[in-house]
Amino acid sequence: MATAMRIASAASSFPKHYYSQKFLLEQLQEYWGEQLKNPQLLERLHRNVTVEGRYLALSTERYYEIKTWGQANDVWIKVAQELGEQALCRALNYAGIATGDLGALFFTTVTGIASPSIDALLINRMGLPANIRRTPIFGLGCVAGAAGIARAADYVRAYPKQAAALVSVELCSLTLQREDLSVANLISSGLFADGAAAVIVTGAEFAAGVSPDSEISGPEILATRSIFYPSTEDMMGWDVSEKGFKIVLSTEVPNLIREKLGGDVDAFLADHGYHRNDLRSWVLHTGGPKILEASAAALGLNNGELKASWDCLRKVGNLSSASVLVVLEDVMKNCRPEPGSLGLLAAMGPGFCSELVLLRW
Repeated sequence: MATAMRIASAASSFPKHYYSQKFLLEQLQEYWGEQLKNPQLLERLHRNVTVEGRYLALSTERYYEIKTWGQANDVWIKVAQELGEQALCRALNYAGIATGDLGALFFTTVTGIASPSIDALLINRMGLPANIRRTPIFGLGCVAGAAGIARAADYVRAYPKQAAALVSVELCSLTLQREDLSVANLISSGLFADGAAAVIVTGAEFAAGVSPDSEISGPEILATRSIFYPSTEDMMGWDVSEKGFKIVLSTEVPNLIREKLGGDVDAFLADHGYHRNDLRSWVLHTGGPKILEASAAALGLNNGELKASWDCLRKVGNLSSASVLVVLEDVMKNCRPEPGSLGLLAAMGPGFCSELVLLRW
């Protein structure tokens, strides 16, 4: 028997098409052609995001075949199922949990739509329990990875003998707008990428049916908090048109993070009897260089505490809601904090809002 709510595992999955940033820059310059009046600007923006390479849902030549939003969304539905299944299978395997042990399935994305939603399609593909409680989440964007963990924790708090799965699939390349040459879209073309991740959260009384003697050794979830910043809805999100999703990305986002994040984290910790200097690990959404720099400044992190986030940004780019889950996977596998130490998982996104998860390793 477990003794607390825990993150039992985290696992990622990526498409087979991986390209260097240099190659993708060349392809985008060709893609936009004469529309791109200032190729040097695109080159500078791609260099500044510090990404070295990214996975894409399709090979680069296939993107020329996509003429409509409907065609892009059809690709999204197909690839989302494939990557979602891979990520969830890996997360279940890492946790030593069978599909029949799942009581709830949360699915999050902001890069495509489907009805039935992808979580329903995964139930059919994977033979998940017919009575599983499913919750599709759309629109939270980058914050949804952390928010999804928090909602899964809410579920197993109510049903402590059960386990819940969160699956995130983001195929950002399928949202690229060929007619949009705004700075926001040019940055987006160099920053965002494709991938999926899954997390298993277990209740305090959960005992895995597949392996009763197995020990759930991931971090405990001690508390969660959602924070919404009123009248900031224009800072990040989509403008939706007949051509699909057009990126909205304000230059004010880093300033808001510097202004709000430190105080919000301190208040959250204080309500549970802790201080910021009690934390020994940080799992933050990758965002981009300016987001990570603003987060570090707001939290007083100057000694490499966000290395895992920087590494994931460099290796695979910004995966929107999946990013913080990929960082979590890396920390759990490669740089697990000392047992008993406290950590914070956090992300920010459209709303504008923050989601905080207090962990004990």
